[in-house]
Amino acid sequence: MYDFNFVSRAKELVAEYTNHHIDKTDSVSVKPEEVYIVWFTKTLQNAKVLLSTNLPDGMYYEVTYNGDKEEYYLDAYKKFSNGRYSK
Repeated sequence: MYDFNFVSRAKELVAEYTNHHIDKTDSVSVKPEEVYIVWFTKTLQNAKVLLSTNLPDGMYYEVTYNGDKEEYYLDAYKKFSNGRYSK
């Protein structure tokens, strides 16, 4: 699988998921080209990408491609906090 095809499909999945789960009263939708990559890796026939959108909902998404089974997996996460800690 080419990296471009995987990333394009991952962006489509995130846009579809977001549009399906977003509050309809917000009157917004996300296009695949509005989904951005945070991190990407590919090892042999497998790939993983972390993505997000510009929506202020605190969501980020992990899309994994299993090359052995030719399957995609989508995990959706909500960021609750971001803190700085020291010793």
